[in-house]
Amino acid sequence: MNERIDLGLREAAASTPLPEGAVIQEIGVTGMTCAHCVRSVTEEISEIAGVHGVSVDLRVGEVSRVTIASDSPLDAALVRDAVEEAGYALAADPS
Repeated sequence: MNERIDLGLREAAASTPLPEGAVIQEIGVTGMTCAHCVRSVTEEISEIAGVHGVSVDLRVGEVSRVTIASDSPLDAALVRDAVEEAGYALAADPS
């Protein structure tokens, strides 16, 4: 199944102003299939100190793209741990 689902989350995240100088990072996450998956990953990553926003481009059956806005570059281990805590895995390429 290579179905792409748009949950409208990009528009919601884009309407929130980010602090000047915010760092934007993109990661790929595997195993996400629904809105609950998006909420779980968003909640876990949002708990990392300095994170201002998380936007998910859900791609069922593929690598979902997660965009993170933060004060400074995030420690890769913290991001990996948050994604794994939500029940998913980082992909090598955010696609």
